[in-house]
Amino acid sequence: MNSHIKKRQNLDFNVKDINSPHNTRTKFLVTGGAGFIGGHLVDRLIREGYQVTIIDNLSTGKKENLNPRADFHNLDICDFDRIKPLFKDIDYVFHLAAIPRVPISVKDPLGTSKVNILGTLNVFKAAADEGIKRIIFASSSSVYGEQKEFPLREDMIPNPISPYALQKLVGEQFAKLFTKLYKTPIICLRYFNVYGPRVDFGSDYSLVIGKFLRQKTEGKSLTIFGDGKQTRGFCYVEDVIEADIKAMKNRELKGGEVINISSGKSYSINYLADLIGGKIQYLPPRLGDVLHTKADIALAKNFLDWQPKIDFEEGIKRTIKWFTKYNES
Repeated sequence: MNSHIKKRQNLDFNVKDINSPHNTRTKFLVTGGAGFIGGHLVDRLIREGYQVTIIDNLSTGKKENLNPRADFHNLDICDFDRIKPLFKDIDYVFHLAAIPRVPISVKDPLGTSKVNILGTLNVFKAAADEGIKRIIFASSSSVYGEQKEFPLREDMIPNPISPYALQKLVGEQFAKLFTKLYKTPIICLRYFNVYGPRVDFGSDYSLVIGKFLRQKTEGKSLTIFGDGKQTRGFCYVEDVIEADIKAMKNRELKGGEVINISSGKSYSINYLADLIGGKIQYLPPRLGDVLHTKADIALAKNFLDWQPKIDFEEGIKRTIKWFTKYNES
């Protein structure tokens, strides 16, 4: 066991008032609830019988991801005065809204900082003002940047090499500050390359799996920046949602914690391209992209009693199956 891990004290870690799987009095707010991950999360909360409010301006989210049983508000998290009233009577918040793309942040550091930093601060402040009981903040593995040691542990010094990575790191720092200063517990989950059904495939800025699927369907070569030997940690979306729920219900987390959410393994981009299938075109390396990511997930196992259930190959099969049906419909 790594020295940075504390032993989980017990397995009874449901927050008292969300212990019941069908407690309809408990109200959740999900920012980015029309997004890839947010849509899956809202679906899970609705299935468990909770009331859910969504804030999403549909800049990257999609109407088709919206659960019709949720209370949807087409608003920008940068507009504090308009979003704040929606936090009244809410119990818990999942903050997923962001512009989650490294290359976009390199191209537009001002615009992405407004959303990813100011927008995040707005969400935290509105939550603190209304006495929200807990917030789960979707952070990113990109905050690690280039590291010499692997796997990546939460106690490592961050070394962001893109505006997006720095923006997420600032969000983590605000989470720790709000936990301590305003007594609003905020837990940060560092996602590692989430994939699965509904993954974005609409543009060249899409995450690599979505981009590959679109390129193959269009009969184009799969474009890889660099030599394809760079590796990434991945995590299937259903596993990520399970981690979100467990983090929200965990009694031992007090706020300010940072926890990796990943498979604990890493795979090269060349291997991913082989799984998707098709011709490959190599392009010059892209600014802001790290060479390798691989997560230590001991904290998630220990504190959340969580570990991924879907292995990478199975997850890719499921994603391809969804994508094929989506294009046929």
